[in-house]
Amino acid sequence: MKAKSLFALTAAVLALGLGLAACGDDDDDEGAGTGTGTQEEEATPAPTGPAAETVKLGETEYKISPADVDTKKSGVIEFDVTNNGSTTHALEVEGGDVEQRTDDIAPGESATLKVDLQKGVYEMYCPISNHKELGMTGEVRVAGATGSAEDSDSSEDESSEDDSSSDDSSSSDDSSSGY
Repeated sequence: MKAKSLFALTAAVLALGLGLAACGDDDDDEGAGTGTGTQEEEATPAPTGPAAETVKLGETEYKISPADVDTKKSGVIEFDVTNNGSTTHALEVEGGDVEQRTDDIAPGESATLKVDLQKGVYEMYCPISNHKELGMTGEVRVAGATGSAEDSDSSEDESSEDDSSSDDSSSSDDSSSGY
């Protein structure tokens, strides 16, 4: 009886170990450049080549300086981020199909993030813990884009809905359209 129990236990441990190893391989493959992985560090592939523009940022508790950035060019934008605070921070830039972040940045350390940004408005923030909710946010306006990151995301997603609803409302009652 002891031999059967020992064999069953050994088989279970081996199966669990193989299952965990297979899961680990899948996670690594997904984050290795497909852009479909669940890893926060690199949801979209990092661009290569020279930067069209470099932006210097500082992070402290709990703000990004400067919080609003305007770039003249689109393309690869390089963010040089220095953690001037006393706790670990990071930087994430996202909007549209873009979502990229630095590794964690220890106090007094720096990191570089290259992101391929086309004309538009993108959100930047510290993705660690609740730092975003505490005010570590900002916006990047690329190539003369106007508005806000929220406007940019919602106008792309809802533009066809807004057009059709405004067409319907204008044909039925022009006074309620607000124009």
